Amino acid sequence: MAKVEDMRTKSDDQLAADLVELKREQFNLRFQAATNQLERPARVKEVRRDIARIKTLQTERAASAAKA
Repeated sequence: MAKVEDMRTKSDDQLAADLVELKREQFNLRFQAATNQLERPARVKEVRRDIARIKTLQTERAASAAKA
């Protein structure tokens, strides 16, 4: 839960930058998994969920901006 609260304090630009970095990490993890070099398999799940959290926050912000 603390992770979501930390994300809420970030600006839209910071969230977008984090999203780009997480997508890059996700790509690298997929590549490592394909070549059987993955050290922490659980990290794949963590990255996927972090990406979902950021996208959810972006959607919430867009919806609240559209209402206002």
